[in-house]
Amino acid sequence: MIYLDNSATTKPWPEVLEAYQKATQTYFGNPSSLHRLGTEADTLFQKARQAVAKLLGAHTEEIIFTSGGTEGNNLAIKGIAFAYQTRGKHLITSTVEHPSVLEAFRYLETLGFEVTYVPVDQEGRVNPRHVEEAVREDTTLVSIVHVNNEMGTIQPIEEISRRLKKYPKLFFHTDHVQGVTHVPFSFRDIGVDLCTISGHKFHGLKGTGVLVKRKGIRLSPLFHGGGQEFGVRSGTENVPGMVALAKALRITRERQRETKEKILTGKKRLLEALQTLEGAVINTPVKDSAPHIVNVSFPTLKPEVIIQALTKKGIHVSTKSACSSKENQPSAVIEACGLGKERAESAIRISFSVDTTEAEVEELITQLRMIIPEMRKVMGVAK
Repeated sequence: MIYLDNSATTKPWPEVLEAYQKATQTYFGNPSSLHRLGTEADTLFQKARQAVAKLLGAHTEEIIFTSGGTEGNNLAIKGIAFAYQTRGKHLITSTVEHPSVLEAFRYLETLGFEVTYVPVDQEGRVNPRHVEEAVREDTTLVSIVHVNNEMGTIQPIEEISRRLKKYPKLFFHTDHVQGVTHVPFSFRDIGVDLCTISGHKFHGLKGTGVLVKRKGIRLSPLFHGGGQEFGVRSGTENVPGMVALAKALRITRERQRETKEKILTGKKRLLEALQTLEGAVINTPVKDSAPHIVNVSFPTLKPEVIIQALTKKGIHVSTKSACSSKENQPSAVIEACGLGKERAESAIRISFSVDTTEAEVEELITQLRMIIPEMRKVMGVAK
């Protein structure tokens, strides 16, 4: 099996599973309980929080554990919108956000909030000047993704943050899910107010995540109950899941240099091959894109047919975001870039991890060189 859908999810590492199993079996008490098993579980849980905070460049009390990227994004966006709506009901985002961001904003629009969707260029990148120009007196939140999950485009988060410092009444959130281990930044240094990560994107477990929230910021909670996670995210804490997340994040950060060099080598080799493959149109920007994502279109060919043909050969890739890949719709991201419906309807996404080998990349290239010409011939589009 050759797994090249790592932007959708990654395979948990054995060390991560071991940490999860040990925490599940040994520290199974409820962290809110006052007896010894509860306090032992809480101690382990807080150690995980401290470890994650250190790795992300944040304070311990700024770490809010969640169930993943979708919850984190919703908590950040709706939490700010509701908590500060007396200050204003204008919000800003881009046209190429993850569905968990775009749908949260669309929901808020039904409640009377006004949203400005900043356009992007053909590489899927927002212009920081356009973001600033969208700011109004009643703007309370700007949310711009760090690394686009489909194309791999890196947004100029640091420059946007610098510009937004002129407006102390608004908050800046970034979806850092695809960037956290491939294009990492320090929360303390980057200048954002909130950022979201998800454990299963870096060899942790599904159902684990973090929302980093700068000290002093109020959030209206999505869940009400026992007041866990500083009163922002009620619910019995997932101790083993967050221990596993902390373990996965630590390992990925330790392997950062090895990971980046290895993945970039595979990406460069694949891009070189795609440039010589008739009918392939590369969507991922050559510069300023994440090392692990390659997005390519095969106009006139159906991406699901290509994916199934590769799956039969034991190679697994995807189309767009896993959260919307089952929808029979063109890629909204590629359409937002102005690249045309044909490219949006025929795009596939190939995404690597540090576990991806050179041999696996070569096998993918070999299969594409056989599959694509045959499909074009069947469709009557070959020269």
